[in-house]
Amino acid sequence: MKTVNDFDFNNKTALIRVDFNVPLNNDFEVTDTTRIEAAKPTIIKVLEDGGSCVLMSHLGRPKEKEDEFSLRHICSKASEILGVSIKFVGDCVGDIPQEAIKNLKPGEILLLENLRYYEEETKGDSDFAKQLSTLGDIYVNDAFGTAHRAHASTAVIAKFFPENKCFGLLLASEIENVNKVLSSNEKPVTAIIGGAKVSSKITIIESILDKIDHLIIGGGMAFTFIKAQGGSIGSSVVENDKLKTALHILDAAKQKNVAVHLPVDVLAADSFSEFASLADEPIDNIPDGWMGLDVGAKTNANFAKVISESKTILWNGPVGVFEMEPFATGTIKLGDAIAEATKNGAFSLVGGGDSVAAVKKFNLTNKVSYVSTGGGAMLEMLEGKTLPGIKAIMG
Repeated sequence: MKTVNDFDFNNKTALIRVDFNVPLNNDFEVTDTTRIEAAKPTIIKVLEDGGSCVLMSHLGRPKEKEDEFSLRHICSKASEILGVSIKFVGDCVGDIPQEAIKNLKPGEILLLENLRYYEEETKGDSDFAKQLSTLGDIYVNDAFGTAHRAHASTAVIAKFFPENKCFGLLLASEIENVNKVLSSNEKPVTAIIGGAKVSSKITIIESILDKIDHLIIGGGMAFTFIKAQGGSIGSSVVENDKLKTALHILDAAKQKNVAVHLPVDVLAADSFSEFASLADEPIDNIPDGWMGLDVGAKTNANFAKVISESKTILWNGPVGVFEMEPFATGTIKLGDAIAEATKNGAFSLVGGGDSVAAVKKFNLTNKVSYVSTGGGAMLEMLEGKTLPGIKAIMG
């Protein structure tokens, strides 16, 4: 696996696909700098070699060239984080970026305008990719968050750099850490799968059953499993068309000697509100009109015991509606248990938007082994899929 560490960028221009698709507030200020910070080691490596960087990224999903999606909004914050004043150019192909690159000196950074201002980017257009390829000497893909997309800048462009292409340090690290879970000899291996829907997690669960010893299921998806087994779940969220699927997953897990751990109790509410009336209920006997919005104390203890005995832990998805303070306890307790296991030598990988948001919210980022920057990409890797952005560099 070639990375930027295998190249000398002295007097070279690195064309780096970064993932600067960051959230902005109404004043166009960056509200979460994680992805910019994650790209810093790769960029600094190139600059310290005596090279220059041309950065390309997308931002949001523009339909036209709406100013709200312009990457110029993130320039000042990115410059601050990287410690280098970033030059910005208002296009990503054509004469404008070509002229700017002619004047780019070693140690300088140029940020191109939003790639998705051109529909050719998401269509994986070869001519568009070829135009982009003229903007650098060495192509570096450091955007794990888009590695599962066969876009012009993430997959197609690599063919124009048959020898001079590599992974950035972030993307290489993402691959390495996901593979640690997929091929771990450090057992028991525990996967914690949460979130609202079984349907969005079926493939990942089926794919990892051969690799894990314990499966913890939490969040809204747990109610589909409970109802499938005959439980009364009140007004809790459920996918009635996935009841047979839930039973199939339980049966497959049993055949593969995977212990499945479902919640046994919940914190129920009489409405989806932080001001609702609350009650502790068995998860399979929730009264009509009430809904489970967090796991209960017995479940917290059960989950913590499994996690404490685990050597490899994958966490994808919260176990309650943690965004509302009354229903955050289960996710906090789960995170604390993972942090404690990590402290005691376990390897823990956290990925997926909501679980990453929970880790940040409850200050657990530095207490787990690795927090993935790419939710969809991580899930597809765990599903056993070959990601186009990774295949393009390896090929």
